[in-house]
Amino acid sequence: MNSVVKKIFKIIGILILVLLVGFFIVLYRFSTPKSDTSIKKEFSENNTEVYINRLKFKNFKFRVLQTQKKIDSLKPTIIFVHGSIGSSLDFKKYMFDVELKSKANLISYDRVGYGVDQTGEVQESIKFETALLEDLILQLGVLNPILVGYSYGGPIALASKKQYKKIVLLAPAVIARVEPMPWAINFYKWKATRWILPKAWQAASKEKLSHKKDLLNYDDKWNENQTPIICVQGNGDWIVPYENSTILKGEFPSKQFKLITLENVGHELIWSNFEDIKQVLKQQLN
Repeated sequence: MNSVVKKIFKIIGILILVLLVGFFIVLYRFSTPKSDTSIKKEFSENNTEVYINRLKFKNFKFRVLQTQKKIDSLKPTIIFVHGSIGSSLDFKKYMFDVELKSKANLISYDRVGYGVDQTGEVQESIKFETALLEDLILQLGVLNPILVGYSYGGPIALASKKQYKKIVLLAPAVIARVEPMPWAINFYKWKATRWILPKAWQAASKEKLSHKKDLLNYDDKWNENQTPIICVQGNGDWIVPYENSTILKGEFPSKQFKLITLENVGHELIWSNFEDIKQVLKQQLN
């Protein structure tokens, strides 16, 4: 009987090991930043021109994707700001979209630490990220853009005191007191397991651990933003709780802030509810 039990445990142990190895192989595959060549190929396969530039901010380089070589001043400009973990490619479906391409200049960029340049070197600072975003707008010569901030990208857009055409927040992680701390973060906290995480996931973990404290610097300052704001979130979101949006709504005049609730939708809304988000973006272009 003991030999049978040992054999069963051995088989279970092997299966768990195989599953873990498979999981981390997939994790590395999907977390490794794509090369410029790979991005150009994917855009080409989706009948979309992409222009890839490197911009500098302080001592950092970061990659910028544009669907137009030069900004068309006759069109509005949408600038996408990704979350943590994430990349400029989180918004590729929007950049592939024929209707959005025809109506607006579309720009997405890799935040410092998430692209092919200086991977993992996140700065853990909303102030830094907002300053980089404002500098990007200046460098590209964009006037009166529409900022679209997803998840961690939400507070980056909202923290800017500049006046923009619109700010669209997608499941924004903005309220410190409801910021959750997932158990999986322990894989980064434990030195024995940190090394197995891809650099991008290590970067995301660093940001997550400091995000709540950083948000406290803005808790009573979000309403200093004077730009019209549209916030979209699913009430089934457990990664960034829906309370982020309902609390934020209470801090702004009703004429300035509009909350759109997606029923039973989770944090994956930028992918799962593409058509809903697209319609929101189209409405801001007028």
